[in-house]
Amino acid sequence: MRTFFPSESCKESQFNALNPQSWLQVERGKLSKLSSNSNSNSFSFPSSSSIESLIKVPEPPILPFYKPVDYVEVLAQIHEELELCPPQEQSNLYLLQFQVFRGLGEVKLMRRSLRAAWQKANSVHEKLVFAAWLKYEKQGEEHISDLLSSCGKCAQEFGPVDVLAQLPVDGSETSTHETISMSGNKMSRQVKFKIEGEKIVCDRQKISSLSAPFDAMLNGCFSESLSDDIDMSKNNISASGMKEINEFSKTGSLREFPPHLLLEILAFANKFCCEKLKDACDRKLASLVSSRDDAVELMEYALEENCRVLAASCLQVFLDDLPNCLNDERVVELFKHADREQRSIMVGPGSFSLYCLLSEVAMNLDPQSDITACFLERLVEFSENDKQRLLASHQLGCLRLLRKEYAEAKRLFEEALTAGHIYSVAGLARLDYIKCHKVWSYEKLSSVINSVIPLGWMYQERSLYCEDEKKWEDLEKATELDPTLTYPYMYRAATLMRKNNSQAALAEINRVLGFKLALDCLELRFCFYLALEDYKSAICDVQAILTLCPDYRMLGGRVAASQLRTLVREHVENWTTADCWLQLYDRWSSVDDIGSLSVIYLMLESDAAKGVLYFRQSLLLLRLNCPEAAMRSLQLARQHASSEHEKLVYEGWILYDTGHCEEGLRKAEESIKIKRSFEAFFLKAYALADSSQDPSCSSTVVSLLEDALKCPSDRLRKGQALNNLGSVYVDCGKLDLAADCYINALKIRHTRAHQGLARVYYLKNDKAGAYEEMTKLIEKARNNASAYEKRSEYCDRELTKTDLEMVTRLDPLRVYPYRYRAAVLMDSHKEKEAIAELSKAVAFKADLHLLHLRAAFHEHIGDVMGALRDCRAALSVDPNHQEMLELHSRVNSHEP
Repeated sequence: MRTFFPSESCKESQFNALNPQSWLQVERGKLSKLSSNSNSNSFSFPSSSSIESLIKVPEPPILPFYKPVDYVEVLAQIHEELELCPPQEQSNLYLLQFQVFRGLGEVKLMRRSLRAAWQKANSVHEKLVFAAWLKYEKQGEEHISDLLSSCGKCAQEFGPVDVLAQLPVDGSETSTHETISMSGNKMSRQVKFKIEGEKIVCDRQKISSLSAPFDAMLNGCFSESLSDDIDMSKNNISASGMKEINEFSKTGSLREFPPHLLLEILAFANKFCCEKLKDACDRKLASLVSSRDDAVELMEYALEENCRVLAASCLQVFLDDLPNCLNDERVVELFKHADREQRSIMVGPGSFSLYCLLSEVAMNLDPQSDITACFLERLVEFSENDKQRLLASHQLGCLRLLRKEYAEAKRLFEEALTAGHIYSVAGLARLDYIKCHKVWSYEKLSSVINSVIPLGWMYQERSLYCEDEKKWEDLEKATELDPTLTYPYMYRAATLMRKNNSQAALAEINRVLGFKLALDCLELRFCFYLALEDYKSAICDVQAILTLCPDYRMLGGRVAASQLRTLVREHVENWTTADCWLQLYDRWSSVDDIGSLSVIYLMLESDAAKGVLYFRQSLLLLRLNCPEAAMRSLQLARQHASSEHEKLVYEGWILYDTGHCEEGLRKAEESIKIKRSFEAFFLKAYALADSSQDPSCSSTVVSLLEDALKCPSDRLRKGQALNNLGSVYVDCGKLDLAADCYINALKIRHTRAHQGLARVYYLKNDKAGAYEEMTKLIEKARNNASAYEKRSEYCDRELTKTDLEMVTRLDPLRVYPYRYRAAVLMDSHKEKEAIAELSKAVAFKADLHLLHLRAAFHEHIGDVMGALRDCRAALSVDPNHQEMLELHSRVNSHEP
């Protein structure tokens, strides 16, 4: 979900604001120039005395997501139901699982659940919906399908569903009837149908075999049975149409003729209950649907004539064209006004999943639109159980709140809350606050906090309804319980900045930017730097923002980030190309990834080789855990490649990064055949080392990296190759050769090589040397949480504990420290404390290893149900994890 639901407030000023080891196995100033007066996006910066206007922080939005208090319990329930439910219910359970992961922000897990729903779809309609949803979620990745095709491989979810094959042919047969004597006369074998002054001669028995009504008319006690000439001119069938029906009665198949004639025959077949003829027309028409216009026109016929194959084909065209088709009023009207019978024809049993998809797409287009409201209303209508109802009611409540339809929003949030969605109380609290019942809002949140195991969002929400120390305390508690929430950091930082404590303000916002590259946090820091007249730092942040989101708008959406960059740049010294390379080298070496991104953004404006720069950009974005932006940069690298061999390398990385390792290797080999290059050899070595389970491939990887090092490249990349080569040597036990590689990498300032060299020292039983080497990395690296974590392996338990506490402060999303601390507690027979340590992280991060270890702890203390719950939740995260499967099987055997 990409939708932003802004908060409501009774205060307009806020409203307009800126936006132990065994267990571990298991941003004031002279800105007068900075104004724009030439277009609709014009914006003048506030005067230097108005810092306040720059550093306001918007209230956190009410998210239109399913956010259960205990997501582990919900995932476990879904997993159990998937084991027991009939096949036709599985896709909806995977859709619910998708909604849980969406509420947690787990994009990869969301997509995997959608894929499972697609694979388990029990009807062609559900398969169409989930295939379209997968494609929608992967917008911008169509090039991957093209690359796979070039390798002879198909990406199924991007391909059309064969509707005709998925829906079976009507197998009903009408038996051929014997001739019947009437008044002693034998009936004629032929019958002539008079239409438009023309007589069409037909075989009586073959026509009668088309349907029971025809059989009764031609062979039963009707006058037509005694007549050789029958007037059919009042049955809306042309002579041409009747001729084709006659031909069908003989051959059982339809010939090629214009669509309008098909529609005529279809209506006739429906009128006279000719099921085989109707099915043939249905399928023939379905094969002719090739555009949105076709689909709009033919869907009306499909719904009128109950043609399920044609309806499914039209639906596929609409869904394949999301989100664009929702800008077509004709399509929207079809979805908005379909009644129960029409929905049954159009989407079979998939009404909830269809309108769930349509609602999401509509919210992303415009969360306040009438179209969105209508789709969400239908979603509530089609909910079949409490889980579906609470989701639909909460989402529609969010929309009503956004549209200031407060009474209806209250009703919907109350419905969702009654159905079990505790998070909807946040919407009710906002509504009380809008009516200036601030105390009621506070009491609602307090009641929730006191009645369930509290979560970070509960304290964050309550902080909105208190002041001063109480507010600060609630925000601190929110961060303690869920460090991924950005609002508490932003509020604290802005408060400190207003108190002229800029150093503390920057330190606070840097806390979250150290592990979560959130655009709103980058924007706030940009504003801090502007207030401090630190334009170099401000330009750095806005260029990083534009790298992540080129169309980003700042200051409450009033001005484009690109415009701000242009204006701020007037206050920054221009760099030559050589200056840029020196700056990139320095920042890369100091592991300043945001700074490196900014330099590359600047370099891309020059005449430099853009393919190489976009590629470097993608590497940084991957390191910053921004996979979508990284893939966009890789695609740009491919588009700007200066040669075919370079393009092949980028294609190889695109394939490798999307899980297609063999195809990535093939692209590297094709590139090497054209020209031996550093990047081609590096790609091949990297992919081979990662994909091969054969230990003997190490020598091949070494050879490939040595070949790469012989090819021209810059020191940044050669340092990486030396580092990788050292890692291979370590794995082969060749420690001296590994040390040489790491030392040579350090000579060209590849700072991360300190970590590899530390490993060598450790393997040579020089633990002190390893610790010292990691200390050097910590001192040099700007982002050093991983260095603290690695250093913790080379010291005694107390120093280890200190380093891991630092890791958690720097990056609370890293799970190893929690696992280590829990293992130490478990070894000290402090079982409850150990489980509590893991539960702290599980509350905000759905991590397989955390759940696995907690399940093992539960099993160890005899809590079978707790262990089984964690096993099931873990298998929802990774259904194929072998150790987890074994533990689940073992624990399941002990279930009472």
